[in-house]
Amino acid sequence: MDTNVLVSGLLSPHGLPATVVDLVGSGAHRVCFDGRVLAEYRDVLTRPRLSLPLDGVETVLARLSTNGLRLAATPLDTTLPDPGDQPFLEVAVAAKVDYLITGNLKHFPPELCHGIAVVSPREFLAAIRDGASSRQGFLVGQVVVPDDFDRMGESEIQDMFTDEP
Repeated sequence: MDTNVLVSGLLSPHGLPATVVDLVGSGAHRVCFDGRVLAEYRDVLTRPRLSLPLDGVETVLARLSTNGLRLAATPLDTTLPDPGDQPFLEVAVAAKVDYLITGNLKHFPPELCHGIAVVSPREFLAAIRDGASSRQGFLVGQVVVPDDFDRMGESEIQDMFTDEP
């Protein structure tokens, strides 16, 4: 899951990212992941500046693990502009997901994404509302570079997911 989507969903329970997180947590849709993705979630969610309770973080990660699909992904022949995003694309391709959901679409140029639809939380929710998803699996994914994430305030994270086009 795009770490920003996950963090934003946990920090603001009434936004679009929270709806995506709820769908994954409830098992209505499955997040696909590997060890690298899960480690990124844990690393970011346990940062003291977020003030998320550790037991809550562990509950969220356990639910994602239980309801999700863990798999092994193989390296791709293309490299994304931000190498930290590579694990998420590799998992998406390996799982043949319908969508890779991210708050940073520019990090996933379509010509490098092996046919995977890279969408925002809004686009994903509109697609499933309209019945465009053919498979039950999807990936919410993007690695946030720790130094960049630490410089972002909560309002900056929220601004990534405003209702504005």
